[in-house]
Amino acid sequence: MHRNPWPGVARASLFSVVSLLCACIDSQGIAPQAERLDASQLDPGSAIRRAERDAAWPSAQWWRAYGDPQLDVWMEQALAGSPSLAMAAARVRQARALAGVVESAEQPQVNFDANLQRKRWPDDYFYGPGELARTTSWNNTSLLGFSYDLDLWGRERSRSHQALDQTRVAVAEARLAALELQGNLVRSYIRLALLHAERDIARANLSQQEQVLQLAERRLRDGIGTRLDVSRAEAPLPESHRQIDALDESIALTRNQLAALAGKGPGEGERLQRPTLDLQNMPGLPAQLPLELLGRRPDLVASRWQVAAQARGIEVAKAGFYPNVNLLGGIGSNATQGGVLDFLRYDKLTYNLGPALSLPVFDGGLRRGELGAAAAEYDLAVEQYNQTLVTALQQVADALVRIKSLHQQQALAAEAVAAAQKTCDLALLAQQRGLTGFDTVLETQPDLFQRQLQQQQVRAALLGAQADLLLALGGGVMPEAGGPSDAGLAPQAPRLRFLPKS
Repeated sequence: MHRNPWPGVARASLFSVVSLLCACIDSQGIAPQAERLDASQLDPGSAIRRAERDAAWPSAQWWRAYGDPQLDVWMEQALAGSPSLAMAAARVRQARALAGVVESAEQPQVNFDANLQRKRWPDDYFYGPGELARTTSWNNTSLLGFSYDLDLWGRERSRSHQALDQTRVAVAEARLAALELQGNLVRSYIRLALLHAERDIARANLSQQEQVLQLAERRLRDGIGTRLDVSRAEAPLPESHRQIDALDESIALTRNQLAALAGKGPGEGERLQRPTLDLQNMPGLPAQLPLELLGRRPDLVASRWQVAAQARGIEVAKAGFYPNVNLLGGIGSNATQGGVLDFLRYDKLTYNLGPALSLPVFDGGLRRGELGAAAAEYDLAVEQYNQTLVTALQQVADALVRIKSLHQQQALAAEAVAAAQKTCDLALLAQQRGLTGFDTVLETQPDLFQRQLQQQQVRAALLGAQADLLLALGGGVMPEAGGPSDAGLAPQAPRLRFLPKS
């Protein structure tokens, strides 16, 4: 009776597969050790918990909260023409292209090779060309080859996913570069506003000093003053002029910096007008700050994708421990004698088709080393994510603490300016009525202008701290309508005036 051979073949195949798997190199004992932190399990601190007000998500244009049309236009130009952003975009395109290269390994590969050679055969006893000895003939070949990796263990699929994750990392890093550019430009713009305010104060100081000098000269002509009073009034003028020149220089340098950030020449920066920053509404924060806000930071997003990519790297390294099977095939022709095109004849046709098996038996520790390196890279990516998350929480908490402190400083600075202004007004009134001399008036001036300067510096610091908060939140949240008001960096001219007695 004829017996069916297929059960025996199946058993033999199963035995062969089990034997091959048992012969593979052992990967036991190699595994990642790091664990990713859960943002919801970290205590955000009292500064973040105090900011538990719902807010709307921005349209990635957080700088518009400052209400300066010139800043909006300049930012749009910077985002469109910055070389740093162009380089980041090129890196994204490069990552996408490399991902396409890796993905191509999952597809069937077809190649065609042709070789046309005119060959002279030697008369060699050991070589034995036979009848071809000392003759010259065409030796032509052609082959249309086919190969396909069956990817039984998902190695190529894991490589493709890893390449896609690396592309996502590049995209997140490009977003991070854009956010850094936005932050640097806004900070420079705030500094430009502060410099203009400081120059206003310096010019007001100079104007008051010139009025004091005029009054001293008039009192000298009237015979009720001395040349010492005139000399003392003239003494601070050169330093005041120097301070104004220094501020003009700083304004020009800051304009150049803004032009460079926007990828423009210094001539474009010279066209910048005085900023009109006025952040009237303090941005609010959702109650679920760590999960909903920090999760959109580009550095955290990039770190998460990096962890995913390294996890795929472990899968690729593990797949290397198992047998690899490729399906190979080809059709072509060979011709050693005859005309130059004889290899194209049907009787010269040849073909091949079948599987190719690659089995790792001993590699001197190569694959275990690759798996250990992949596990260590995964641990490194996880710890980098954890560090980025902890740093993000710190930056948000620091910004909130600083904003709260600067609000208090702003109120105190306003009180100090009002008190100094009142003292200066009283000194002027007393001098005009003949109750005090010039010494009292001169002594009140530096304190007033110093308090005004400190007030402007506090306002600039508050604007900068609010920008830091918006940046720490990955692009910020838009202010709520009707939120608490906060005066921005708006110049305020001193009220002090010296009027000569008639």
